[in-house]
Amino acid sequence: MGRLLQLIDSPADLRKMRIADLPLLAQEIREEIISTVSKIGGHLASSLGVVELTLALHYVFDTPQDRLIWDVGHQTYTHKLVTGRRETFPTLRQFGGISGFPRREESLYDAFGTGHSGTSISAALGMAQARCLRGEGHKVIAVIGDGSMTAGLAFEGLNQAGAMDKDLIVILNDNELSISPNVGALSSYLNRLMTGQFATRFRDEIKGFLKHLPGIGDPALKWAKYAEESLKGFFLPGLLFEELGFKYVGPLPGHKFEALIENFRNIKKLHGPILVHVLTTKGKGYPPAEKDPVTFHGVGPFQAESGEIIQPQAGSLSYTQVFGETMVKLARENPRLVGITAAMPQGTGLDAFAAEFPERFFDVGIAEQHGITFAAGLAAEGFVPVVAIYSTFMQRAYDQILHDICLQKLPVVLAMDRGGIVGADGPTHHGLFDFSYLRHIPNLIIMAPKDENELQHMLKTAVDCGQPASLRYPRGNGWGGALNTEMKALPIGRGEVLVQGRDVVILAIGSTVRPALEAARGLSDQGWRAAVINARYVKPLDEELICSLAAEVQRVVTVEENSLQGGFGSAILELFEQKRIPSVKVKRLGIPDTFVEHGPQDFLRHKYEIDAAGIFRAAEALLKSSGN
Repeated sequence: MGRLLQLIDSPADLRKMRIADLPLLAQEIREEIISTVSKIGGHLASSLGVVELTLALHYVFDTPQDRLIWDVGHQTYTHKLVTGRRETFPTLRQFGGISGFPRREESLYDAFGTGHSGTSISAALGMAQARCLRGEGHKVIAVIGDGSMTAGLAFEGLNQAGAMDKDLIVILNDNELSISPNVGALSSYLNRLMTGQFATRFRDEIKGFLKHLPGIGDPALKWAKYAEESLKGFFLPGLLFEELGFKYVGPLPGHKFEALIENFRNIKKLHGPILVHVLTTKGKGYPPAEKDPVTFHGVGPFQAESGEIIQPQAGSLSYTQVFGETMVKLARENPRLVGITAAMPQGTGLDAFAAEFPERFFDVGIAEQHGITFAAGLAAEGFVPVVAIYSTFMQRAYDQILHDICLQKLPVVLAMDRGGIVGADGPTHHGLFDFSYLRHIPNLIIMAPKDENELQHMLKTAVDCGQPASLRYPRGNGWGGALNTEMKALPIGRGEVLVQGRDVVILAIGSTVRPALEAARGLSDQGWRAAVINARYVKPLDEELICSLAAEVQRVVTVEENSLQGGFGSAILELFEQKRIPSVKVKRLGIPDTFVEHGPQDFLRHKYEIDAAGIFRAAEALLKSSGN
């Protein structure tokens, strides 16, 4: 760990440093981030891109009194290192360690917990309003990336913020656009001019003078504003934000401390809503990440010296890969099939589909709500849209799923990757609620494959069924079984008996089927015969199969990688009540009423007893309580 970094226990220590020493501190921080993430994985490129920006914000503003809100939170590793978490930084994203995202319970400097994009401006505006209601005067700063600005929520926040005219600073971290040196130099000069006290006071005084000119005040004021906007618009891309009621400052060079600190000091004295446009380079200071920021956005362990990704041992295909390959196969057969994602073509496996069928692929940006209704429009015109969005992000489009797809019975397929426990990204990214928030919506088929082979058949089933359908599948690799060369649609609402048994029935869905089979083998070693059912469908359930076995065996264990509240197990209990099978003893396994922390997938599955050992213990306890 670098010498200067060891001196920083809080931003107060940072503010004691000379500006001339900050570049060396930034270098030490980059080395620390690269060293740590190379061992354990994490969000590298985004954090490397905001080192100078983060240090400049903490250097100028009085955090935590001044509130600093990060959008998404992928970029907060520097923030964590200088806000008292330097010693615990090696525990990043590890069970019991610090989160990879801002988390209120972790630090006073994490003013707002994040993990999903587009929330920072709305949250910051709420905090600014609370400040005004209390009669306080601290600053509120939201840092949002250009990618998050594709989220409708961000513009909803901007719209209200401009109208309310509260003191609010929005930092637009732009790591996609570039600007030539000449324009950049002129822009820096204009920013210093426009944010300085003299220029600001002069501008306000001129506006006040023009307002009071009898007869010509308002037209003159409009002309002056037009002239000012024309000059700035000629050099700076800020007219949109000015029209929304923000003072626009930028673009600022995001890796030059002098420019950042001088402008932030000037901005700190201003009032009203201000948008500061900062240009940064994603992956800055680490050539492999600068060259390939997509790969190094969220990356596993790698060789720090070379940037070579440490590949896991060769094994089975991931569910994401199988989904992507199946989409390509189905699209070759069906010219009406289209693929849609929300800023994640690689993450969802749709990049191959996009390469082969560019005219049928649509990336809507970080705008899940729009993506769903866009898909509904396509479906209404005879196409079959498959919308690939992680389970945790599909939550954002609940109303659109209900009203725009299901109410109209439109054949849209919701393909939800990362269903269940995802691991190190923690509670904001676990997909543990989709069974529950989808199951009560009429007209929607809900299914989950037991393995990667069944995934391809299930996707074909969803595409061919002619009605709204959802399927969820886990993060990671499948079982490694062979994939059928021919895809066949599965009968809707029909499960399959994998193991016959007379002592207890294990009803499993999706990723829990394999551990259920392992538990059944363990029970067999103890002399018990457990039936294992791959339910396949949460809705519609295979009522005949489930009820007949339950009535015969009288002991049922349900297991799901989903919240117990309103999930698969709840559906089974409701079924038994409706079919009047009250004597069945049921044990439901799943996620209790809690947000699951970050940690390895297998560890968390064991902790919440949805692995083979947990299923075995639950079935054994049920058998013993029944006197067997």
